[in-house]
Amino acid sequence: MNPKLKIKDSKVLESRESPDGTSVRRRRVTLDGKYRFTTYERIEMPQLMVRKRSGAKEAFERDKLVGAVRKSIGKFLNSELEVEEVVQKATEILYSYGREVVTSEEIGEAVLDVLAGMNEVAYIRYASVFRKFKTLDEFEQIIREQRKKEER
Repeated sequence: MNPKLKIKDSKVLESRESPDGTSVRRRRVTLDGKYRFTTYERIEMPQLMVRKRSGAKEAFERDKLVGAVRKSIGKFLNSELEVEEVVQKATEILYSYGREVVTSEEIGEAVLDVLAGMNEVAYIRYASVFRKFKTLDEFEQIIREQRKKEER
């Protein structure tokens, strides 16, 4: 059911599996043909908990991470599918730790690890938000670090 449109029945026009095989994107249309929408299906994983900087714990919310990535990167990724890919890969990194609790810092670093190989500008923008840059020196430092990594 589409929660915004309150549609219970639809048919699939197109299905596309993600490159890593962990999710499926389906393009759908209502049976009367009035509305088209997209759904995403993912493998359900055990619930991760996040330890915030304040020490409080809360449930990991994938959609919250999608929003944070989308907001901090802007339009430097080509599509919504690329945002989903970043979040999916970062989430896989977090689950690979084999723990039930991860820190908010680990989440940010996982996103940076993924972005480092995808888009330099998106990497810098996300790093500036995540690490709360306040000076140009901080931007210059991360650019130098990124260039050193590329030289290796």
